[in-house]
Amino acid sequence: MNPPTQRIPLPTSQATESGTAPADAGQGAAAVASVIALPLREEEKEPARSRWSWSTSLTANEDAHRNARLRVRPALHVANWPGNSDAATRLASVLVGNAAAHAESMSDGKVPLRLVELPTGELAIEVDDGTPEFPNAEKALAEAKTGSGLWWVSHYRARLSWDVLRDDSDQVVGKTVQVILPMAWGESV
Repeated sequence: MNPPTQRIPLPTSQATESGTAPADAGQGAAAVASVIALPLREEEKEPARSRWSWSTSLTANEDAHRNARLRVRPALHVANWPGNSDAATRLASVLVGNAAAHAESMSDGKVPLRLVELPTGELAIEVDDGTPEFPNAEKALAEAKTGSGLWWVSHYRARLSWDVLRDDSDQVVGKTVQVILPMAWGESV
């Protein structure tokens, strides 16, 4: 799978210092459920406003996925995200675990993890790693076995995308894998 040629921005956070979100953020309509490669954010464009965001860096080791679960669930609770926090926690854990097990870690030995609630109420889960390729991504998604890591993406009606990650001098330093999770089980992105 090649990275997309066009990118879309993720919203910037509008959360207050206490971590609460503004009450006037709206919701969008649901789309058809799919697991496909779609654009990631482009920070150079004027971003939309998000309800809240959260980030951390986890040590890239065999316990990274457990550590992600232990950190994501409380973050979603504090943010009062109205979606399925079990699904979000599992998907974050899967992405972090895959990055730690199947890719190079970033130069600091960490796996950066970000959560961003979009204006539609959907949750963007992003994980960075030091491997700029996502070999056989379509095949991995299509052939994911029940209960395996990427199978959970389609099970929760989420959307998977990825793009190369560049540093400030525009050098490729890895990739970002992103999952957009709908707020409600009956919805899809």
